[in-house]
Amino acid sequence: MIFELNKSKEILERTPEVLETLLSGLSKEWVENNEGAKTWSPYDIVGHLISGEKTDWIIRIKTILSDSESKLFEPFDRFAQLNENQNRPIEDLINEFKLLRKKNLNELKFLNISQKDFEKVGIHPEFGNVTLKQLISTWAVHDLGHIAQITRVMAKQYTKEVGPWISYLGVLKK
Repeated sequence: MIFELNKSKEILERTPEVLETLLSGLSKEWVENNEGAKTWSPYDIVGHLISGEKTDWIIRIKTILSDSESKLFEPFDRFAQLNENQNRPIEDLINEFKLLRKKNLNELKFLNISQKDFEKVGIHPEFGNVTLKQLISTWAVHDLGHIAQITRVMAKQYTKEVGPWISYLGVLKK
């Protein structure tokens, strides 16, 4: 598939609803268990998505589109959520994410991005030059990757319980 802003927005608009449907009302074990040391739980992942909405995607898009001579992105703290309040219900995190995402998608809409803007460049602290098209594509794929991660983490909670069916459950082998 070739990049189109509207196709990326289809994913970005739905992610909050997917998370709400998947995680709201579940027992603590489903939401807070992880895959072992130095791995993230679904709770941690939603916190990470919130951090990105606050400090990453729209800020970097605006940096690329700005008239500023400096297009260098601030480094993103991929683990910032681990320093946040860990006692909030998952529903509170999902609601915060929904509000932030809605706000960011509205901002994206009002930026009136043109086709030629997609080739404009920002400077990532690790990768160097990246285009707006790459950044927005990454935003959508980032969502999909974390949705897959959440479902994998949840599935692995029953690794031992599935017995011989494990040979048919690829999600448990990764």
